[in-house]
Amino acid sequence: MEVGQALRMNAGIGESSYAENSLLQKNVISLTKGVAEEAISDLYCGTLPTSLAIADLGCSSGPNTLFLVSELIKAVEKLCQKLNHESHEYQVFLNDLPGNDFNTVFQFLGSFKQELRNEMEGSSGSPCYFSGVPGSFYGRIFRNKSLHFVHSSYSLHWLSQVPEGIENNKENIYMASTSLPNVLRAYYEQFQKDFSCFLRCRAEELVGEGRMVLTFLGRRSEDPSSKECYYIWELLATALSDMVLEELVEEELLDSFNIPRYTPTPSEVQLDVIKEGSFAINRLETSELNWNVYDSEFSLPEAMNDGGYNVAKYMRAVAEPLLVSHFGEGIIDEVFCR
Repeated sequence: MEVGQALRMNAGIGESSYAENSLLQKNVISLTKGVAEEAISDLYCGTLPTSLAIADLGCSSGPNTLFLVSELIKAVEKLCQKLNHESHEYQVFLNDLPGNDFNTVFQFLGSFKQELRNEMEGSSGSPCYFSGVPGSFYGRIFRNKSLHFVHSSYSLHWLSQVPEGIENNKENIYMASTSLPNVLRAYYEQFQKDFSCFLRCRAEELVGEGRMVLTFLGRRSEDPSSKECYYIWELLATALSDMVLEELVEEELLDSFNIPRYTPTPSEVQLDVIKEGSFAINRLETSELNWNVYDSEFSLPEAMNDGGYNVAKYMRAVAEPLLVSHFGEGIIDEVFCR
């Protein structure tokens, strides 16, 4: 499986799309919004740039893509008003892999800009210029010293490739309690390699006083095969294994399928940042969210009050392109029904 081609969220705005099934990620962005606003405010007050270049890495598509960008721009504009400064120009770079649904993002830019202008009453106007930047962030994608602020949410736990040397991870599609030590080691080594490359590239692209806010899907346990990491993927593996027994899926295809992701601990992230050496960590925090993101105070259709239904829809929006690239489209409805 070529991860660069297969790894993307479900496109469009349909029932199974990422746009319609990314409330969990929206809650994560909302949870970390204060950290990002503080970071960009510190950057502005410390450097007083005449314009700001902001990059969102792993932007995906749907309502989340422009949400944080809007909050960052509003935070800076409030500072400008407070300090009696002129409004700034903003260059916003939206990055994701080439298979990302950039078209849906661009279709909403006009309404986004109008809404932003309406929300910033009293501002003299802040021109925003948007660019789509397809490519892997595990390599250089911007000019030297061209960025002021980098944001990435729910993206860096995805690896650049499936780790090598894990052919003996049969009957699993990810790290699991039955995975052998070499599998766990290979996943961590791939994460280290990818994350170090990410940091090295961003160090070259950010200005000297630039800031980054990175949000990972991670784990608390020091055991990479703990259930908090693999439980959801184990459910998917069980569904696929049952379909192998019923001869609906080829056993060889299942044996050769593994998910390219790693959920690090805070200490692993800290160690890799220190080891790479380009950045200092100002804040390192952990939070926990419920998978069933729909608030019970709202009146919802009966199916949406079913946590299993919600998780299956979320997983389909995220995992369907990977499954289609490996198994084909014919099994998708059956897998997620199970």
